[in-house]
Amino acid sequence: MMPKHCLLGLLIILLSSATEIQPARVSLTPQKVRFQSRNFHNILHWQAGSSLPSNNSIYFVQYKMYGQSQWEDKVDCWGTTALLCDLTNETLDPYELYYGRVMTACAGRHSAWTRTPRFTPWWETKLDPPVVTITRVNASLRVLLRPPELPNRNQSGKNASMETYYGLVYRVFTINNSLEKEQKAYEGTQRAVEIEGLIPHSSYCVVAEMYQPMFDRRSPRSKERCVHIP
Repeated sequence: MMPKHCLLGLLIILLSSATEIQPARVSLTPQKVRFQSRNFHNILHWQAGSSLPSNNSIYFVQYKMYGQSQWEDKVDCWGTTALLCDLTNETLDPYELYYGRVMTACAGRHSAWTRTPRFTPWWETKLDPPVVTITRVNASLRVLLRPPELPNRNQSGKNASMETYYGLVYRVFTINNSLEKEQKAYEGTQRAVEIEGLIPHSSYCVVAEMYQPMFDRRSPRSKERCVHIP
């Protein structure tokens, strides 16, 4: 719910053409306005200006595509008290360039707009690790790898695959818990991997990561999946 003492701030935005109120000093202006993107979920973040604590302010968010002259209001974040705004649905094309901007209002004052740097989801998004499933088959392991799900949809209405946008290399590591020894068991583009040559009567854990050769960038490692070899 919007703080009562900030209602005037909202009126400033809606009625600014009919008022003579001047913008607030720089200390009210939102700071560090930037996109943070993970698996193409694109969230706009910012920090409160130094003159007021965050819970005494309300914020207004707009966005646009590079080359557009008109800014669009983000209705769900128009008069929000949060310090973030989900712009995923407004920035769905990974190859396009976008901007976001934020303004603060409170107690009869409003700041200037603070704009993000140019944002390209394809270039800037961070990848989560693959989801790993393991099955023991006698003395070997069958490892299935699944890249993170994306908000983007393909022509059939299904979630698009990360492999649609990037050349991905999967790296799979085994950890012999008895010997406390890790080794790389696989590196390649296949999502189904067979690991053989495991030591009987040993416990193994498997972790995996994704690597993007184009950017020389890798994801965090997945959670360990462990099994005992009889």
